[in-house]
Amino acid sequence: MTLRPGQTASFSKTVSEWDIYSIAGATGDMNPLHVNAQQAAQSRFGERIAHSILPAGLISTVLGMYLPGPGTIYLHQSLDFTAPVKIGDTVTATVTVLDVIDPDKGVYRLETVCANQRGETVADGEAVVMYK
Repeated sequence: MTLRPGQTASFSKTVSEWDIYSIAGATGDMNPLHVNAQQAAQSRFGERIAHSILPAGLISTVLGMYLPGPGTIYLHQSLDFTAPVKIGDTVTATVTVLDVIDPDKGVYRLETVCANQRGETVADGEAVVMYK
């Protein structure tokens, strides 16, 4: 498949408590903001929030499964995390092709954005991938 600027794909997931504990267990990140309701209630967020790797992982799902798809190699990702993701939020990761960097090697620059069910951006950035 040859990618063209403007092509887009998305993936959505509703964040559960299981997702939070799965990431905490897989990474060892037991930050109380993620796993301790009492301590998180005292934070600026007022409740537990998801690890930032969760929306980043949803972007990876789009890249590896939909656009470009299986066989994609992640070369670079920049992300700004602009709002917290909370349990019960539905986050949609959207990837849009911006440029073809190297058509011979199949290297592309992509816009990567995650938004919640209210349309608020929770993560925003760019990725460079190789796909052939």
